[in-house]
Amino acid sequence: MSLKDKRVVVTGGSRGLGLGLVEALVDQGAKVWVVARGADDLAVVRARLGVETIVADVADAAAARRIVTNVRPEVLVLNAGAIPGMGPIDQISWADFTVTWETDVKAGLFWLQAALTLPMAPGGRILVSSSGAAIQGSPQSGGYAGAKRMLWLMVQYADALAAQKNLGLKVQAIVLQQMVGGTSVGGAGAKAYALAQGVEPEAVLARFGAPLPPRSFGEHVVRILTDPQYDRALALGLKGDTGITMLDGAAA
Repeated sequence: MSLKDKRVVVTGGSRGLGLGLVEALVDQGAKVWVVARGADDLAVVRARLGVETIVADVADAAAARRIVTNVRPEVLVLNAGAIPGMGPIDQISWADFTVTWETDVKAGLFWLQAALTLPMAPGGRILVSSSGAAIQGSPQSGGYAGAKRMLWLMVQYADALAAQKNLGLKVQAIVLQQMVGGTSVGGAGAKAYALAQGVEPEAVLARFGAPLPPRSFGEHVVRILTDPQYDRALALGLKGDTGITMLDGAAA
């Protein structure tokens, strides 16, 4: 489908991977609303790209319902996420272990509920950011891998419910299969693994092969939204070396 004039909401779109996606969407002529907590970052994005911006906590259920109601997006991308607490399992605190559950998973639940019950416009797409850690684990980042696995499973649940209710919505997981340098989550992960392994962060990032800069990430997501071959996939992996890969089923 064409994204020209489509109403698109991107959570966490003021920096990092989300900003790379917003740039790509604007180039496609989409009407973009960016949701984030940082008013200053949002002001910069709005001035540079001409998008609409909304200051909100993505883990606020009332904000999710209000934004879905007011914008009624045709595409919803749940990209926002917390920087995970880092540390091996014998040292990490419960507060750090659950950071991503209290933000990523909670936000995923509230926005999916809003999209399914208000509901979003028929024919819409909902993309939820997961991670390759959902399959491989991530022993230095507390509950991060479990949170991303839960989001992937929630995509499966939501997609099945949308079909059952004949809402005309497709829900999909975007599974980032590498750390991305220069982003808050990728930078924290690379630093934690580098410290544990006695190497430099650049060496950790290099093990993933070709980098996947935020703008390239955005271009891949745009392709997922516009190329019919990806319309029915439940989960799609993204990696610098291989581009887009259709993954089977939910997190296994």
